[in-house]
Amino acid sequence: MPMVARRLRDPDINPCLLESDASTRCMDENNYDRERCSTYFLKYKNCRKFWNSIMVQRRQKGVKPSMPTAAERDEILGAMGKMPY
Repeated sequence: MPMVARRLRDPDINPCLLESDASTRCMDENNYDRERCSTYFLKYKNCRKFWNSIMVQRRQKGVKPSMPTAAERDEILGAMGKMPY
C-alpha cells in the first residue's frame, strides 16, 4: 500500500476515518448518488471541522503533537459525553 494511503488509513493520523468509510460505503451502496449520502458527507465535514479546531487550539498552546492520538481523542469525546458532530 502506498505511503499516502497508509497514512489516511491510520487512526492516529486521520480522526475521521469512520465517517470517511461510512460516506464511501454509502456511495457504493447507492450507485454513487450524492444526494442520498448527503448526511454522511455533512457528518464527515463536521468531524473534520471539529478536529481541525482542536488541532489549532493545541498548536496555539504549544502542545505536541498537534493532532491528538486515537486514545486521546477517545478521552476528549468521552469527557464531552456525546459526539459533537
